[in-house]
Amino acid sequence: MSSTPVSKLAATALTPSPRAIIHLTDGASTDSYAAAVREQLALLGEDPEREGLLRTPERVAKAMGFLTQGYAMSLEDVVGNALFEEEHELYSLCEHHLLPFFGKAHVAYIPNKRIVGLSKLPRIVEMFARRLQVQERLTEQVAKAIEEVLEPRGVGVVIEAYHMCMMMRGVEKQNSRTITSALRGVFREDGKTREEFLHLAYAAR
Repeated sequence: MSSTPVSKLAATALTPSPRAIIHLTDGASTDSYAAAVREQLALLGEDPEREGLLRTPERVAKAMGFLTQGYAMSLEDVVGNALFEEEHELYSLCEHHLLPFFGKAHVAYIPNKRIVGLSKLPRIVEMFARRLQVQERLTEQVAKAIEEVLEPRGVGVVIEAYHMCMMMRGVEKQNSRTITSALRGVFREDGKTREEFLHLAYAAR
């Protein structure tokens, strides 16, 4: 079986277009973002110059730089050669309201010659979570990345998350949890394998 080099994968749709990326690690971008936050505060009727808000724009810019650092990461940076744990915490931002959603990602795969290291799967989850996201796309991106890098017999990803955009606004359902799944290969085709993975994922809650 021919393998796809990880460096080549970095050029696929898994990596966003450079034109869509604002790197908040450099001073100019941080200053521009802070200026936009300052304008937002003024539009809300606040005084950006009052003591409690004076440094808020810079703090928000730095926080967003951290929360969206996944844009600056690639699979080449995070993938190596060995095995993984099943459950990973994740924190992301909903692209519709820029509010957090957080929860757990359950990831499994059945190897086909290649395996990946214990620390690598959580980093793949984080790479995609640290972007503006919707949960359905995040689930598919994690599954696709593992499938393309390892070419396994099957991949299963289940994400369960709480969305602040539903808890703080809108329906305001405090215990509402959203569950999404992506099943590839034998996890989709073999009922017994699929049932075993889903049982393990939901039993871990």
